[in-house]
Amino acid sequence: MKKSVWTFIVLSVMAITSYAQSSVSDKQKEAAYSIMEQSSKLLAYHGDYSATISLLIEKPNKPNENLQYKIFERTESKLMTIVQLFPEADKGVGYLRQDENIWAYDPISRKFSHTSIKEALGDSDIKIDDVNQTDKNWRKNYDVVDFKTGTLGKINVNIITLVSKTTDPAYPKVTYYVRQDIPLILKQEDYAGSGRLMRTTLCPKYSKIPSGYVPSHSIIRDELNKGENTHQIISELYFDKLPDTIFTKAYLEGLN
Repeated sequence: MKKSVWTFIVLSVMAITSYAQSSVSDKQKEAAYSIMEQSSKLLAYHGDYSATISLLIEKPNKPNENLQYKIFERTESKLMTIVQLFPEADKGVGYLRQDENIWAYDPISRKFSHTSIKEALGDSDIKIDDVNQTDKNWRKNYDVVDFKTGTLGKINVNIITLVSKTTDPAYPKVTYYVRQDIPLILKQEDYAGSGRLMRTTLCPKYSKIPSGYVPSHSIIRDELNKGENTHQIISELYFDKLPDTIFTKAYLEGLN
């Protein structure tokens, strides 16, 4: 075995061992959970709301693709309906969440099939979990494995790494970069169980409205396929009480 290869293996094992032995104090864990809970409370999504989500998908050597969805959610009840608006060929494709059950609806066959919160919207890097605003339940679903401070550009941030304790999260390991002055998530790194970086999400723009903050523009970068990005724009955000019928299969069936 060449010396350079052997050195790489030794260093890799040392890094893994060091990570496994690293510990976070109870005080740090409590601080991390508190920061993540505050970040959720600052967002405007509480109770009933509806919004339009526009996605711009960029892939090397391919024309940009545009997708648009309407989302309705009742956050405290784990109820959510997503309806595709564009392109015309996929209009009426939908998703329905009722508590832990999630269905995908095909308007052509008029059939529902079970899916998961890890399902992607179209050919984008956005998952249902990304647009779902139900309480993340940080303490139940995650364990804190690292907590430190740093900077993102010129902004002071708390850097919090969590690993999943349940099957609810879309990724088994996530690192969040949260502003220290206002606990808003500026960057999110999603990792596979192997430790490989899968996605990076950047939130460069938040809009302030009476009920809280909205990440009006997010950029999701596919780390496995370099050059592939999905831009997410949120608009037409309303907080009116929604009819119960919106969160039913009959609602999706009746749109076509």
